[in-house]
Amino acid sequence: MVKKWSLVLVLSFSLVFAQAQNDSTGFWVPAKTLNKKRFNGLMIGAGSLYAVSMAGLYVAWYKDYPLTGFHFFNDNSEWIQMDKMGHLTASYHIGVYCNDMFRWSGLERKKAIWLGGSMGSIFLTTIEIFDGFSAEYGASWGDLIANTGGSLLAIGQELAWDEQRIILRYGFMNSPGWKYRPNLLGSTVPERLLKDYNSYTMWLSFNIHSFLPETSRFPRWLNVAFGYGANGMLGAHSNPAEYNGKPLPEMERYRQYYFSLDVQLSKIRTRSKALKLIFSAFDVVKFPFPALEYNRVHGFGVHPFNKH
Repeated sequence: MVKKWSLVLVLSFSLVFAQAQNDSTGFWVPAKTLNKKRFNGLMIGAGSLYAVSMAGLYVAWYKDYPLTGFHFFNDNSEWIQMDKMGHLTASYHIGVYCNDMFRWSGLERKKAIWLGGSMGSIFLTTIEIFDGFSAEYGASWGDLIANTGGSLLAIGQELAWDEQRIILRYGFMNSPGWKYRPNLLGSTVPERLLKDYNSYTMWLSFNIHSFLPETSRFPRWLNVAFGYGANGMLGAHSNPAEYNGKPLPEMERYRQYYFSLDVQLSKIRTRSKALKLIFSAFDVVKFPFPALEYNRVHGFGVHPFNKH
């Protein structure tokens, strides 16, 4: 089944590239007016990716649980809201990238902004619908609000400035807590990338130069960033006393607040369209930098590279 899904994705995006290369506009150059080949290719590719990812998600997460009537579940207190920050950031980046792709296809500016910027909410809201019909889960108003917030952050900046001056970014450093509950927090690094909220920091990174006059000598690529994280979590709401019959250590759950510098590679000037695209792809990840942390348990502290 996985091979079939991969084939669908490859064929879909091959169609996008093939159609784009057949037009008179250079592949890396955004079309000035609507290029139907590019636009149609994007819609086919996006539709195929959406269908395949939703089918895969259903098989991986939902098929083994019974269905029930659509219902909501209040999970706003879980994981000290780190899961909500994940929804916000994911929705934001999907919106930014989709807006860029629709602008590349030549779609009119405001249409590209609203259509592309909404894609994060559309994609993630489908997951909430799955949750709502699953007896194991339930749709979450908190998740829906976070999804919408991410889309609005992407859309609002494009409408106001025609660029993203404030970007959401992920930071990740391996947390030691996973070894106590590997079934919940992940037993491998790829699993912990998805499950261990102790390892995450979500960053709001401000590009200072974009708020200054164009003649300013402040580095275009240097940002200041404010981060939010949490630690000590061995369960969603609270920490259990034992796991598989073995006692767990007492760990205090607490929020973490950070300040750090950041590097935004996409702001580095280059004539290479391909290199600029590669730089933009790294906007999702916080650049490793020393960080100042404050939390109520340990007070102030300095980390060589963002967290832990």
